[in-house]
Amino acid sequence: MNNIESYWATFSKKNLSKGIHKKLPDHWMFGDGSQKMGDELAELVLKGIKKATSSAKKIHEIEKEKYPQVGQYDIVLNGRNEPVCIIQYTEISIIPMNKVTAEFAALEGEGDLTYKYWYDEHVKFFKNEFMKYSLKFSQDIELVCQKFEVVDCIK
Repeated sequence: MNNIESYWATFSKKNLSKGIHKKLPDHWMFGDGSQKMGDELAELVLKGIKKATSSAKKIHEIEKEKYPQVGQYDIVLNGRNEPVCIIQYTEISIIPMNKVTAEFAALEGEGDLTYKYWYDEHVKFFKNEFMKYSLKFSQDIELVCQKFEVVDCIK
């Protein structure tokens, strides 16, 4: 059993009375896949600064990846693919990128927490993501906007 499976087994056993299933949930790293960004964003989650994230709906469709659901648990990994915490989704909405609110942008917890910072960085990020699939980026791409709470941390 690897450390991700072990972490989930311990958490699910502790929370069995709450209806937690033993099936291993999705586990992933925030960001572009780099160790640096994975570590930085995981740290923001652990500090309680990052409480939301967004992903491109089109990429979910291409990769045949289901959208997260309210109540779903996921395991957040750091830049070395080690588990750092378990989150639970509290709200999921699909919103055009150019309609995302300043409040949601701040909940993503990055940079100076301004909408401008969020927008500029996400334009760069999603342009790069779309380029990988030879897709054309536009400012009204649909995003899967996800709010979450941390329900367990590795201490």
